[in-house]
Amino acid sequence: MRDYMKYYHEWLDDPFFDEQTRAELAAIESDENEIRERFYMDLEFGTAGLRGVIGAGTNRMNIYTVGKATQGLANYILKQGGADKGVAIACDSRHFSPEFSEASALVLAANGIRAYLFESLRPTPELSFAVRHLGCIAGINVTASHNPSEYNGYKVYWEDGAQITPPHDTGITQEVLAVSSYHDIKTMDRKDAEAAGLLTIIGDQVDVAYDECVKNLILHQEAIDARADDMRIVFTPLHGTGNIPVRRILKDIGFKHVTVVPEQEKPDGDFPTVPYPNPETDKAFELARALAGREDADLVLATDPDADRLGVHVRDSQGGYHPLTGNMSGCLLAEYLLSQRKEAGVLEDDSYIVRTIVSTKMADAIAQAYDTELIEVLTGFKYIGEKILESETTGKGHFQFGFEESYGSLAAGYARDKDAVAASVILCEAAAFYKQNGMTLWDVMTDMYERYGWYQEGVESVTHAGSEGLAKIAAIMEALRKDPPAGFGEWKTLAVRDYREGIRLEAGSDTEEKLTLPKSNVLYYELTDKAWVCVRPSGTEPKIKFYFGVRGGSEEESEKLLGELKKAVDGHMNHII
Repeated sequence: MRDYMKYYHEWLDDPFFDEQTRAELAAIESDENEIRERFYMDLEFGTAGLRGVIGAGTNRMNIYTVGKATQGLANYILKQGGADKGVAIACDSRHFSPEFSEASALVLAANGIRAYLFESLRPTPELSFAVRHLGCIAGINVTASHNPSEYNGYKVYWEDGAQITPPHDTGITQEVLAVSSYHDIKTMDRKDAEAAGLLTIIGDQVDVAYDECVKNLILHQEAIDARADDMRIVFTPLHGTGNIPVRRILKDIGFKHVTVVPEQEKPDGDFPTVPYPNPETDKAFELARALAGREDADLVLATDPDADRLGVHVRDSQGGYHPLTGNMSGCLLAEYLLSQRKEAGVLEDDSYIVRTIVSTKMADAIAQAYDTELIEVLTGFKYIGEKILESETTGKGHFQFGFEESYGSLAAGYARDKDAVAASVILCEAAAFYKQNGMTLWDVMTDMYERYGWYQEGVESVTHAGSEGLAKIAAIMEALRKDPPAGFGEWKTLAVRDYREGIRLEAGSDTEEKLTLPKSNVLYYELTDKAWVCVRPSGTEPKIKFYFGVRGGSEEESEKLLGELKKAVDGHMNHII
């Protein structure tokens, strides 16, 4: 561990850092543990950017750590000869998001790189779209997605509109690390940047173009027109960016009864109505579900603060509401899009869908049913974007849909990140279409289970925060590599995939099979009876995650099997920990 007190005093005593920053640091002078956590390392610039707790210090999100990351990005862009293309910048509703995004724009401008800055908050998918729409070399999105309110983040996109992948991720990271002093960060006055044509404020013109791409996904406008009068939708943006675009597009395509949860409508970085703004959690839906009951709503939608993840509750024919996991909503969207595109004759022979390795295998069965290829990628939506780029570059394959279990999906290549705005629109259209045919979305989901099998998945996260936590997570992963489990409970291990080492090893065999996916610190266990377990450290939070899945012959059997596998996984991990 480095000399954190040295770095603390550098920030505390150097007038380069503003008075507010130094006052915040002076207030913790007697708290060595807090000083250590803020300064024992630089906030890591990971494979997509930064994410951390807001505050003063090298291991915190602030204008200086953001400025350093942007200076490194600027240096990389200049070496790539991309200054004239510019960088699109957006932000969500979190604390300091506008300040961080403007600071980034001014660092770029000071380096002679044009910055396109949205005049107010925008959803993540629109930033992804804007990069390609404006012909930019890169994009910056200031957001911490669904993390608690004390967090913020900084995601970097490349010219294809996806979050950075090799070689750009490592190239940018190296440039960020090469910025050895905060004094090396260039910046300039906003008025001067605008006058020089290096800062352009954008807004409505990009909104219109993005909206048109989402509207072009509609397959059954006639169903919307027919059911608009008796379709009721409850929506919550969870104090984030989804409020305006979701409501605007739903209104434009004809939905008349969209009710927003009033307590959660306005942007608010404190997220005062929820423990944290994650549409994966039941608590995020408490107000929306109560409103849905009063409104007799057909479905309930919740987008996270940057509107890339969508949570859904759907009503059954008896009036009860059911939450859909990200796997369920992803499969529901895949089923609707593939079936209706095939029916319309627009599903090309070389079509494919994409899922991440920790997402449900029901997607494989759906793809097979519609003669569509299923492509598996590592966790992280940037890898789905990478597949779309590959198709564009080679001219081979037509992307139809991609999703990950963590409530993110994309239905066309206009953007290269998950899009909860579009997912909301498609699900509402699907609800109208199936309602015309006498079915609820829950009826459709149940029918899919009957046809494809009762797939059930779970995920458990264990948090290990701080410097000691990182070491603990690393130790767990190494223990699993050193002594691979022969099985979990009644399930035996058939093969182990070690994505860090890039190999797959069948049980009882010494023959290694090379994996084709990029290297990543992930372990995947193929088990008997089509079950599986996957372990990986989170790329955005101080957690280690355990994913697992089963397939049963009925809902009751699959739930029983999932519970038993979870118990077996917990038992094994408790033994290691």
